[in-house]
Amino acid sequence: MECDYRPHDVERAVQERWEAEDAFAVAEDPDREKFYCLSMFPYPSGRLHMGHVRNYTIGDVIARYQRMEGKNVLQPMGWDAFGLPAENAAIAHGISPAAWTRDNIAEMKAQLKRLGFGYDWNRELATCDPDYYVWEQWLFVRLLRQGLAYRDQAAVNWCPFDQTVLANEQVVDGHCWRCDSPVERREIDQWFLAITAYADELVDELEALEGWPEEVRAMQRNWIGRSPGVQIRFPVADSERELSVFTTRPDTLMGVTYMAVAPEHPLAQEAAERDAEVAAFVEELRHRATSEAEIETQEKRGLRTGDWAVHPITGERLPVLVANFVLMEYGEGAVMAVPAHDQRDFELASRFGVPIRPVVVPEGGDLDAEEMEAAYTDYGVLKDSGPFSGLTSEAAFDAVADRLEAEGHGERRTNYRLRDWGVSRQRYWGAPIPVIHCPACGAVPVPESELPVVLPEDVELAVPGSPLAESQAFRRATCPECGSEAERETDTFDTFVESSWYFVRYCCPDNGSAMVDERAHYWLPVDQYVGGVEHAVLHLLYARFFNKLLRDAGLLTSDEPFTRLLTQGMVLKDGAKMSKSKGNVVDPQEMIDRFGADTVRLFILFAAPPDQALEWSDEGVQGAHRFLNRLWRLVFEFTEAGTAPALPSELPEEAADLRHRVHELIQRASRDVRQRYHFNTAVAAAMEITNALAKVVDREDPAMRAVVGEALDAVVRLLAPMAPHIAATLWQGLGGEGWPEDAPWPEPDPAALERDTVEMVVQVNGKNRDRIQVAADADEDAIREQALASGRVREHVGEAPVRKVVVVPGKLVNVVAK
Repeated sequence: MECDYRPHDVERAVQERWEAEDAFAVAEDPDREKFYCLSMFPYPSGRLHMGHVRNYTIGDVIARYQRMEGKNVLQPMGWDAFGLPAENAAIAHGISPAAWTRDNIAEMKAQLKRLGFGYDWNRELATCDPDYYVWEQWLFVRLLRQGLAYRDQAAVNWCPFDQTVLANEQVVDGHCWRCDSPVERREIDQWFLAITAYADELVDELEALEGWPEEVRAMQRNWIGRSPGVQIRFPVADSERELSVFTTRPDTLMGVTYMAVAPEHPLAQEAAERDAEVAAFVEELRHRATSEAEIETQEKRGLRTGDWAVHPITGERLPVLVANFVLMEYGEGAVMAVPAHDQRDFELASRFGVPIRPVVVPEGGDLDAEEMEAAYTDYGVLKDSGPFSGLTSEAAFDAVADRLEAEGHGERRTNYRLRDWGVSRQRYWGAPIPVIHCPACGAVPVPESELPVVLPEDVELAVPGSPLAESQAFRRATCPECGSEAERETDTFDTFVESSWYFVRYCCPDNGSAMVDERAHYWLPVDQYVGGVEHAVLHLLYARFFNKLLRDAGLLTSDEPFTRLLTQGMVLKDGAKMSKSKGNVVDPQEMIDRFGADTVRLFILFAAPPDQALEWSDEGVQGAHRFLNRLWRLVFEFTEAGTAPALPSELPEEAADLRHRVHELIQRASRDVRQRYHFNTAVAAAMEITNALAKVVDREDPAMRAVVGEALDAVVRLLAPMAPHIAATLWQGLGGEGWPEDAPWPEPDPAALERDTVEMVVQVNGKNRDRIQVAADADEDAIREQALASGRVREHVGEAPVRKVVVVPGKLVNVVAK
């Protein structure tokens, strides 16, 4: 060992050894317990940001820790390589998306290696490679034949500038989230995957995911939105048509005072042809926001269409309005409006002078429509509801449903907020959808023998939009069924398709003849998945769906993809999320160049538990660097003095006290790491041990040297998952063989934890007044007697009578005096 800690030299040397020995390559071993640790793979944007560094540091530490627990650990890495940013960058810089993407992959891979992450790079994959996306094309063809993939017209959010479909979540204030162009609503042909066929299983099995945060499970439950209710048909006056609505609150049916339809609904479209004002309103709503959050907060607006619906029980005529809070894709684009019991309906009714009719009231209470300032949305007891008056909401559900079913006006039904997944994108940089359109045969899947349909990469992008639609060479095809001239599908898959099964392909990335092989049965499910909570709904839900598709295809045996999920907190600076616009971005590479990767990793782990937000602190980074320097110096000085002697059977008091403290800290760190992955506790323990060792005066005493040597060994092993470069170097310096990750995680010695006496805090009326040493086996009476005998306690109690003495064994005594 050298005298001074030079992190860049240390890290370079260790990384070269890892590379030479292929230290993180792993294979299936039926005789060992496996552990599959996976962090969500990145989009290759070109440089890592601090959120990446935190995410991948947490995953790497878990993987290394589990290796120390003796498990056969798989930790792979790859690239979520398709996507719109590559097209925009290609237009801006005059290069192809493929070249831009692969250059970025090379840059980010070098950064990941520089941080010392222990990935099995033999399993690396990029979703833009044909030998990857061929298998999702293969699966899609199978799903087409099974009816689980299909084509249909759908109302979509369309960005006219980017020339593509946007998810509801990508529309912000009626504009494209990326280019800020006004978004339009269009009806276009789309390819769908029938995720709704798995809706019940997806929601039911959330209960079994005990290793997932409840927050994420709740978000998926809400997204799937399974709701028992009643489908009710309202005849349209003076026509043969009906408005069909779904409600979870049939107990409020007698309070309906108007109907509302989406702007795309046929009644709204026909009204627009008759009325210029309605036409202008409908046109305006083509550019509206369609995410639930924005609809919930926007001003509720509507116009009368001139149509009337008929109440199915009372026969009352109800005005039909076109409203900005009704979406065509939810239900059948119509809702029954109950202003007294739904806040959106209440707001619109107040503006239009439509009656507000309370029909559900709190038990033992009442509601006056003229005095209501907001809708009453709770359950209660029915009033002014004809034959249903006096029933509770629960009883009225069945009574109303029975009446509607008996008269042919409705039926019980379970509805879902979840809709089938539209996987078509009118973009270039994505996996081609393997379909051929024949004038005679219709949409025909590409034969499996002709897969993959390879995305041409030698293209130039000058403007937004897909060059595939303009490429005769790509579009020209022959119908597989009749042999006539046909055209290829030019849409590409939503990039969430690629990220929905990559965790499976890591198990067998070298298999060129099958999507999955038996190796997946050994590794799956993933034991620990790490990523941001922002992926709670889309990615995590789609990955669960794909896992079930592959299971039902006979390719997997597990029902769920991820046993445990850790959603790491954000990295903040000055109390805000890092962003260029705020000017508070910290470049990871600058920190690594200045302090070394181990310092950056250690600070990230020490600053906060992994599931909580982390506040960046330059002083904290410097503190972590100083600690590693102190530790290096301690080990250097210790090894310079020669080999550590063996621990004697009896230790002097000072050495025994030090050893006791060291093993207390090991015990605390191990408990928190095993139960909650709170590696900050382990870092704190290593720091406390190091500080205690630095205070040792007589370092030449054999017994003390034995204790110090044991403690340094424990510190190095505690830090091995977190600061692996310095740990590997110090491990060798202390005489360790191989890699410290292959040594066991340090365990406390029960004998070292035993004490003849324990220190207890003594409080008087809740305030600390003294510390006393009591026998470890003392009973509560003896502890009370000793505490009351303390001179400092007697001083603070004075003449006041002692009302009680509370003993918390091993910790404190509280004397309550008045």
